[in-house]
Amino acid sequence: MKKLNWGIIGLGAVAQKFSEAFTQTSNSILLAIASNNSKKLESFKKQFFIEDKFAFKDYDDLINCKEVDIIYIALPNSLHFHWIKKCIENNKNTLVEKPATLNYEEAKSVKKILKNKSIFFGEAFMYRFHPQIDYVLELINNDTIGSLVSMDSSFGENILTKKKFIFFEKKKKINENDRKFDKKLGGGCILDLGCYPTSFSLLINSAINKTDNLDFNLSNTFKNIGTTGVDIHSSAELLFKNGFKSKVEASFQKNIGQKSIIKGNIGEIIINNTWSGNEGVIIRKKGKNKFKNFDNKKSLYSYQIEKISENILNGNKQVEYPGMKFEETLLNMKIIDEWINV
Repeated sequence: MKKLNWGIIGLGAVAQKFSEAFTQTSNSILLAIASNNSKKLESFKKQFFIEDKFAFKDYDDLINCKEVDIIYIALPNSLHFHWIKKCIENNKNTLVEKPATLNYEEAKSVKKILKNKSIFFGEAFMYRFHPQIDYVLELINNDTIGSLVSMDSSFGENILTKKKFIFFEKKKKINENDRKFDKKLGGGCILDLGCYPTSFSLLINSAINKTDNLDFNLSNTFKNIGTTGVDIHSSAELLFKNGFKSKVEASFQKNIGQKSIIKGNIGEIIINNTWSGNEGVIIRKKGKNKFKNFDNKKSLYSYQIEKISENILNGNKQVEYPGMKFEETLLNMKIIDEWINV
């Protein structure tokens, strides 16, 4: 079996999880890494058995490496567009960590750069590749809960306080240079976490009508702005042209979890952990619950890596459904832009 050689730019926490997943793939190899942090570079090189000649201090050197088939960009949000542009201009297949760009304008620029290019481009929403998403879409397509009416989807935990005693919480000192709290680096809970429930809203809405997914209205927005000027808790409602409604919520301030509830006219689907798939799915109809669990021995990232490698090996320029296609990336960034700037 032919295997795809991957390179990673940026060696932070997400890149660590991503790199660990290659041991569970059959069609992918982690060949090369790049970081301007020499300690991280050396640590990754040893942990993942990267040859010296494929451990780069300069991102451009990795992009120009002929042996690398696809590059995964795992840099802070503010750097995504610059390195997407470099990868595309050098005809490299590219996967970028979510959110793809800082804003809608950058996303539209990516579309222009991709024009007439015969390369793969994708945005890394790993949850879409977990078997529980296939299961949920199958339930919806089989009308298990009837006609879809609405959904609620959230992602958030309190990272601003820490428990000192059982009944007492102490505020953490915020590191203003942390990408989550730095506006220049693309900080804020909407851009960091809210992009998940908005992207999931697009996916579920597409199950109703795959062609009518473009028009939406944003309403009932709430935002709490933190001391560094970024949103630390926010919610909004999306109303699509076909009548489907979705409430989305993101937080650095509250433990709102990772749950999604999809409501139909005869029942509902409850996904206990939408983004990691490790707590199962409940179908609730007529007061009765049916529970479905999933084998979670395999990393979420390995599902993603395998599927994207498979698509590239098959000559596809975008990932197959239910992966995040570029038109969805554009629309998701448009929604996020409105949510942030409302």
